[in-house]
Amino acid sequence: MSLIVKICGLSTRETLDAALAARADMVGFVFFPPSPRHIDLDTARALGKQAKGRAVKVALSVDADDALLANSIDALQPQILQLHGKETVARIRDIKQKFGLPVMKAIAVETAADLASLPGYAAVCDRILFDAKPPKDATRPGGLGAAFDWHLLEGLKLQLPFLVSGGLDASNVAEAVRVTGAGGVDISSGVERAPGIKDPDMIRAFIRAARASEELMTP
Repeated sequence: MSLIVKICGLSTRETLDAALAARADMVGFVFFPPSPRHIDLDTARALGKQAKGRAVKVALSVDADDALLANSIDALQPQILQLHGKETVARIRDIKQKFGLPVMKAIAVETAADLASLPGYAAVCDRILFDAKPPKDATRPGGLGAAFDWHLLEGLKLQLPFLVSGGLDASNVAEAVRVTGAGGVDISSGVERAPGIKDPDMIRAFIRAARASEELMTP
């Protein structure tokens, strides 16, 4: 199974094209106003057309209501929803029933206790994304450039595909994959020159490093 590489928080044609040309498997778009990566619906519509058929489009939201979800889905036409807030298992089940799209749930990790919710989410989700838990005073749940202890996932037995995120960059992605055994990696701030401003060269370098790590893991 090849490693899935996801570039998240894309907001311009240039940076999206860099990700697509470098063969990212998933491209993520943020619908959460407090984030510097938030995009409006017109931008989402244009970028969604640009990415169509070239990568899996992911719509990221944080505790969104049905109206926001509906608008973002209409504009982007994503293949999967990434729920990055405190959505409950019941809420995820409701979203899947209403919108008919697969769901990837982000789980914030700091200690082993943070994995207690995993069985419930695994029962209703299609993918899991493990991200670093934000500081208590953070205004958003992800894209903060912090890593968590990857050894917490070592030997994890999970039937669903899962990705790791948080504090990744071209220099450490191979180690993250080696320790966690993750089937995918997700990056946002690690390919930015300023908050919300992606760097095409950093995108290309990260994808190259991720692909190289995949080759190292192949027996």
